[in-house]
Amino acid sequence: MAQPAAGGGGGAPPRIAIATGNPGKLREYRELLAGEGLQVEAVDTSVREDGTTYEANAALKAAAASAATGLWALGDDTGLEVEALDGWPGLRSARVATTQEDRNRLLFERLAGVPRPWRARFVCGLALAAPGRPTRTFLGCRDGEVVEPRAGAGGFGYDAVFLVPELGRTFTELSPAEKHATSHRGAAVRALLASGALAELAGR
Repeated sequence: MAQPAAGGGGGAPPRIAIATGNPGKLREYRELLAGEGLQVEAVDTSVREDGTTYEANAALKAAAASAATGLWALGDDTGLEVEALDGWPGLRSARVATTQEDRNRLLFERLAGVPRPWRARFVCGLALAAPGRPTRTFLGCRDGEVVEPRAGAGGFGYDAVFLVPELGRTFTELSPAEKHATSHRGAAVRALLASGALAELAGR
């Protein structure tokens, strides 16, 4: 499949793939890239995530999505690192259990008896792959605390247990705009945009 043409000329927006089967993650990338003149679509690559860093796993996903579609593609690998647990669950955040309910249960079992606050950070490795080009990677981090799960209208994954201390709310309790302004994923996307790596695709 041929690489899509850059934007401009009044045609359809250039397409870019995001390597995910997670509807929440797709929604966030569409929101984060809303001003870039791109059509963001999901590709579930189910690639084996055996990299030793977030960036390496993100690059594996992005390369697989680009190879499968011929499009420029983004890959994302995200983890929650809890200070008192020596960074666990980290790279295995999404794979320590099958459901998020079980992931949270395991997390709080390990934190039982550990004094609070439970300091933690979210990390997002983001990769951009394009046919015939070297893959570029970016990293975004967000410091915060793990708290007991809180209800909220937004978020996914560990969002319900991750508190942004200066706002006094978890990611699930933030509006999309607030989350994007403060999150690890938002930071990684801002680094991507600041690099100018998407400028050619968007026709700028």
